[in-house]
Amino acid sequence: MRKFLLILGAISVITSCDKVLADFQDIETPTEQQTGPTKKFTFTVKGNFTSDLKTKASEYLYADGKQMTDLWVLDYMDGTLVQQLHQVNTDDDFGKPVMQLAYGTHHIYFVASRGQSPILSTTDKTITFSKVLDTFWTDYEATVVATSNGNRAVTLDRVVTRLKLCFTDALVEGLATIHVTPGTWYYGLNYTTGEPVEAKNSTAVVMDVPSSMIGNANETVNVFGFSSSTEWTTDVAVAAKKSDLTVLGHASIEDVPFKRNRSTNYSGPLFITGGEVGITLSASWDDSATGTW
Repeated sequence: MRKFLLILGAISVITSCDKVLADFQDIETPTEQQTGPTKKFTFTVKGNFTSDLKTKASEYLYADGKQMTDLWVLDYMDGTLVQQLHQVNTDDDFGKPVMQLAYGTHHIYFVASRGQSPILSTTDKTITFSKVLDTFWTDYEATVVATSNGNRAVTLDRVVTRLKLCFTDALVEGLATIHVTPGTWYYGLNYTTGEPVEAKNSTAVVMDVPSSMIGNANETVNVFGFSSSTEWTTDVAVAAKKSDLTVLGHASIEDVPFKRNRSTNYSGPLFITGGEVGITLSASWDDSATGTW
């Protein structure tokens, strides 16, 4: 399984590291947890899945060759949010957040994503996106005491599924967009459980078709969505459209299986209908559900 590795930076053992926390980010009303002693934790986020040393923490925040754009760290004690951090890939310290952790037991929720237009709701405990892309999550539990060693390893698990479509016929002139419409699709996650939220029904994911793809066969598109670890199915409609939304070709696939950290790969013609769908499993990401239409 693809994972993110986080290494918590070493905590100095000198007395100056034990201090009273004056301010937690984005929390307006001080809580009981904010008034006691704390220790400084530095988290170095690693996502290149190798042990090679890099010069910057942000150089590790990659999966499948693409960099994550956002990192959220949300610190809970006794079910109460006591602090939170949000970094973007233009920040100088992207991938290396620093927190003062109050003494006691914490559940620290990490989310790293490159999804578009993220919206965080601490009321609903969710992060939702206008377009879902690769996303990783974990619930890390830590108990902080005066003698705590800050060198800790944390892993983030992929919490999305992927639909990969390969069009076996040549993309025709005039094609502007591909519309992929699942019967049900999930656009967010509950960051305390990692479970999918924000279900939308029959909502198209629209992708522009660059001119370099026109005339080519076996071109592919990817659609990401949040998923649980239990397999589920939904129907998927695919339409190729001109800029004026005239339909040039289409395909329908029934009972497409999806599962967290699994790529479901289908292939078939978009401009010539026909053929039966078959599904087998092969290795890609975790397993890959594959078929034709």
